[in-house]
Amino acid sequence: MNRVVDLRSDTVTQPTAAMRAAMFAAPLGDDVFGDDPSVNALQERIADMLGFEAALFMPTGTQSNLCGLMAHCQRGDEYIVGQSAHTFRYEGGGAAVLGSIQPQPLAQNASGQMALADIASAVKPDDCHFARTKLLCLENTWNGHPMPMDYLRQATALARQHGLAAHLDGARLFNAAVATAEPGETVAAAARRITSHFDSVSVCLSKGLGAPVGSALCGSKELIARAHRVRKMTGGGMRQSGLLAAAATHALEHHLERLADDHALVQRLARGLSGIAGLQVRSAQTNIVFLDVADGRGPDLLAFLKARGILATGLIGLRFVTHLDVDAAGIDRTVDAIAAFFSERAETALATQRASGY
Repeated sequence: MNRVVDLRSDTVTQPTAAMRAAMFAAPLGDDVFGDDPSVNALQERIADMLGFEAALFMPTGTQSNLCGLMAHCQRGDEYIVGQSAHTFRYEGGGAAVLGSIQPQPLAQNASGQMALADIASAVKPDDCHFARTKLLCLENTWNGHPMPMDYLRQATALARQHGLAAHLDGARLFNAAVATAEPGETVAAAARRITSHFDSVSVCLSKGLGAPVGSALCGSKELIARAHRVRKMTGGGMRQSGLLAAAATHALEHHLERLADDHALVQRLARGLSGIAGLQVRSAQTNIVFLDVADGRGPDLLAFLKARGILATGLIGLRFVTHLDVDAAGIDRTVDAIAAFFSERAETALATQRASGY
């Protein structure tokens, strides 16, 4: 029996045998007291890798972003963010609910970019009638799109011209680094070029890197101290969390460069699906691809695939995500199944047409 090809998200990965061994061997302490050596080593490693003074290990990316926003902003402050950005749309409104921070959402283009003129126009004057604009929040990647370096430079420079800090939701930062790396540049070096434009970054360790749990918030020592207090308030203080930190450290040591394999599999999927009538492939630049299905047949396609042991999601369009537990054979199975779906539908339509006498 074929195993399930799970393309719902890169969060579904299972720890490798080597990662499990690293977790088993991890030295442990109590991280609430600050003496878990595995957590401390991870925080020092990722802060140094991305060019920051300090970092804080978090259970989730949602909490990491929330702690970052609340460390930058106070009650009555405002952050500028994309209308479809994860921190605004998909994290439960935490900044507003828990931080009393007002979001100022702006329209984004098909690649997730807010117009620079819109960002400038959204900054409020220093007047008691308005929330205080304090922060620009960007996301990289966004729906699989890596942000161009020129845009990151211009947007963050614009923010600073207006006295704003800049935060990056880098849930898939390392995928963006793979996509924008210069010839001969390592993934870590490319990631550091991206983060050099930001005052803080939240980076997920449980997506493409394959750790079972965790994200890290990186920033100045002062910002991380404020974020540490917020993490405690929001229930993120964990005890012997070095077990999880060891998995994340293993991922940073062994899974960065292999992210290019996931990107190659997305290209394999896109090539295999090209030319199928009634199907449009979009955003195949990193490890995420979206499919637009004609005539509202997306749910039918998802059900067809599920019956054949292939899983994808349809929350924001039909999305397929590659990761370290997906291989070329799984992608080829997916291509064959999608082609069969459209072939069967075409044959059914033709038979119906003939039966009706047309």
